[in-house]
Amino acid sequence: MAVLNFIINNILTQAFITIGLIAFIGLLAQKKSFGDIVSGTFKTMLGYLVLSAGSSIIVQVLIYFGEIFTAGFGMQGIVPSIEAVNGQAMNELGLGNQIALAFLGIFLVNIIIARLTKWKYIFLTGQAILWMATMVIVFGSDAGLGVVPNIIIGSIIGGIFAVAMPAIAQPIVRKITGSDDIALGHFCTIGYLFAALVSKTSGNKENSTEDIELPSSLSFLNDTYLSVGFVMILLFIITAIFAGPEVVAERTGNLNYIVYAFTQGMQFVVGVYVLLAGVRLLLGEIVPAFRGIALKIVPDAKPALDCPVLFPYAPNAVTLGFVSTTIGTVIGMLFFPKIGLAMLLPGMLSNFFAGGTAGIFCNEVGGTRGTIIGGIAHGLFITLLPALLVMIFNSMGFINATATDVDTVAAALLYAWIIKPIIGFVGI
Repeated sequence: MAVLNFIINNILTQAFITIGLIAFIGLLAQKKSFGDIVSGTFKTMLGYLVLSAGSSIIVQVLIYFGEIFTAGFGMQGIVPSIEAVNGQAMNELGLGNQIALAFLGIFLVNIIIARLTKWKYIFLTGQAILWMATMVIVFGSDAGLGVVPNIIIGSIIGGIFAVAMPAIAQPIVRKITGSDDIALGHFCTIGYLFAALVSKTSGNKENSTEDIELPSSLSFLNDTYLSVGFVMILLFIITAIFAGPEVVAERTGNLNYIVYAFTQGMQFVVGVYVLLAGVRLLLGEIVPAFRGIALKIVPDAKPALDCPVLFPYAPNAVTLGFVSTTIGTVIGMLFFPKIGLAMLLPGMLSNFFAGGTAGIFCNEVGGTRGTIIGGIAHGLFITLLPALLVMIFNSMGFINATATDVDTVAAALLYAWIIKPIIGFVGI
């Protein structure tokens, strides 16, 4: 068990190593030269690390933005965090070994389903699988499952999610990318499809966010990075004004808080630039390398990768999706407590990564108008599901806790509303 825990904690959850190993095996299976194998493996890992570096810059900036947003508008509520749930489950409930085995089981079930069915997708976002493993084990344990049944059932349910989510998203992903080489491996897919449905019924796909025509005086905004910078710097400065200098005094030092907000907005653009550079490098290596895996293990398999791989295809939609999703989460934060649900504070990380991806989906089927309307609906949706989960978590001893990725939330609700009553009736 110690060896398995080491592999999971030090290799499989280190996504760049996992993807590097997959590239290595794929190139080896294609009998590439030693130089090509080394080059392809190294560039694949490098691409993922560059992508991660960009994400890290964005994460740090958005943590600051979340702080001033909360303080500036005087909000108090629950901040969704699957990391906190995972920590409590592993340390206080002693479920670490079960979560580790379920993590491995989900990956194996994913491969088996891909091998035996027409769903040829291999989910490669290791951290997302860890959160799914956490959720199924926690809720399976609460439902009264024994250790072995809990791991088996959790692995099957998680494995089905791991292959089904990329499969149902692929028709839209195929249109976004213009090819069938990659799939989306991100456990927010139900939210993307919900947003796309709203967008399709309310928008017009002929008017794409990427084709927005601006007056000549604003033509500089046709540049992706300038348009992202313009929107984000404006958001940062306005929010900082509402928050006031005292809130960020520890961060700014002697620097004026408005100037600091400007620098953070610029840092956000830097993060986007680095992230997109990493995406281009990663895709240039992993797709041809993955074909070796597909030919040997799962014929015609497609790698399901994390959501930033879609960002270069519709960068304006990413920005618009982030802003409209944030509006939706603010509306949900104010409205849902009035009907008896918990107040969830907008999670800026989820709003950017999930909201930006939802914006790409919405734009593909509903254009600019659909992206705005669908994005707001997405914000409401990703606030509603975690709010429903808060009450269930409270009854389990996880006080004021919930998760963000709606696919993992859906798995938890599946356990709470369907599997637990069935187990209670059957007595497994």
